[in-house]
Amino acid sequence: MEGGVRLDKWGYEVNTSSDDCISAINSYYHQVLSYGRERRVILEATLHDKDCVLANILAAHFLCSSANPSQASFHIQAANSRLEEATPYEKAVFDALNSLICENRDDDVALQIHSKLLNDYPRDLVTLKRAQVLCFYMGKPDLSLDLVQQVLPKNQEEDYIYGMLAFPLLELGRMADAEEAARKGYEINKQDYWTQHAICHVLQYQCHFKEAVDFMEECSSSWSSCSSFMLTHNWWHVALCYLEGHASVRKVLEVYDHHIWKELEKADAVPPEVYLNALGLLLRVYLRGELDIFEDRLKTLASCITDQANWYLEWHLDVLILWALAKTGEPSKAEDLLEGLKLRIHKMSIKKQQRMQEVIRVFLKYARISFPQLAEALFEYGRGNDKQALDLLDSYFDANDCKMLGASDEQLDVFNEVWYSMLLNTGQAAKAIRVMEKRIKKREGAPFMWRLLERGYAMTGSQEATVAGEKARALEAAYFVQFSNHNHGVNLRNRAKNG
Repeated sequence: MEGGVRLDKWGYEVNTSSDDCISAINSYYHQVLSYGRERRVILEATLHDKDCVLANILAAHFLCSSANPSQASFHIQAANSRLEEATPYEKAVFDALNSLICENRDDDVALQIHSKLLNDYPRDLVTLKRAQVLCFYMGKPDLSLDLVQQVLPKNQEEDYIYGMLAFPLLELGRMADAEEAARKGYEINKQDYWTQHAICHVLQYQCHFKEAVDFMEECSSSWSSCSSFMLTHNWWHVALCYLEGHASVRKVLEVYDHHIWKELEKADAVPPEVYLNALGLLLRVYLRGELDIFEDRLKTLASCITDQANWYLEWHLDVLILWALAKTGEPSKAEDLLEGLKLRIHKMSIKKQQRMQEVIRVFLKYARISFPQLAEALFEYGRGNDKQALDLLDSYFDANDCKMLGASDEQLDVFNEVWYSMLLNTGQAAKAIRVMEKRIKKREGAPFMWRLLERGYAMTGSQEATVAGEKARALEAAYFVQFSNHNHGVNLRNRAKNG
């Protein structure tokens, strides 16, 4: 049977006579929205109908972001050759995806095309997801929120929509609204991992560390189907809550070994996605002086990221790699990465270069500094050269002003901690105190910040050091009962019971 029209999951027309093709497309939709690890199912759709425009352009986009981008051109050509026969919906999706994978990609144009598609086809949540990812890497959570609010009236009871609503609300600091959206999404679908992730974000921000850990560990039995990123990122949040709540660092080590690093044992793992979360965690551990307990794990990780196949995939990952290579005695590799970053920016279009420089100026409070200098600061910090690193960063810094590195506020906040540490290490306690006092008002329940503040006060001879230290000790004992203390308490109760 040739020709024909089928309806996809959203109820939009697709020119295909193959039910199997539509089934594979719908499965792909589910994989994208659930952060599944079987997104390659879209390639099956093209086997069932080699002429389907929607199947081919979706396959091309998948391949462009996979380990086999060279294969994408075949599917782009296949989609283009049948474009005249495509339905209006397929043509709209083709235009949107082509704007992302074309050689002269313009993110502003791509976002406009996606917005128009969503205006015409508001039930297409996969297009919404793509548009939100695009906003994330453009550093525009406000536009991401606009897009989801634009289509929400047509998707009031749909799976996944409220997780997509919650995340930009988180990024805009609207925590109460984010929690309401995330919990509504969780009521609709308790297996929505992005919604689980949003709830954890809220609890973590509120310093409800044990509640966050309990919630995520209860959800974790369903994470085996998640992509390498989503699986290890959710466990990264668990480990970070243990770390911020001052649990035994052995709990953090357990999460790292058994749930983050262990992902690499799987045949279909995507290593850079694992390295991103592993590095982000180890930098936090290092700042807290606990890296020795992790023995040679950072060196093992560094030996993996010397492979240049892991470079230039994400700005955020590149910065973390620079720190790790410098910290583990691989300065020549780190310098190669720095030079590559400079070349990468040089090859950007003028428009992209201007945008990057504009973002970095915001990132550094209008300091006249380029992204390679920012990267070099992390390189110098990794080598232990705090003064040189601080000189590169200038005197004003707030990592949370920069979203374009491709990181959430929680991921970026480690760079704020690095800056506070460098200020203290170079004797600039007064400046450190000013910024930390302002910061701690937003999250008064974080013990590590009180420890840093205690150190700053002590350096200036302030009596406030005692108050900060007492506050830190109280918080350190508030969230997790240490195993040894628990056993001691049990023994005391048993002694009392037995006379």
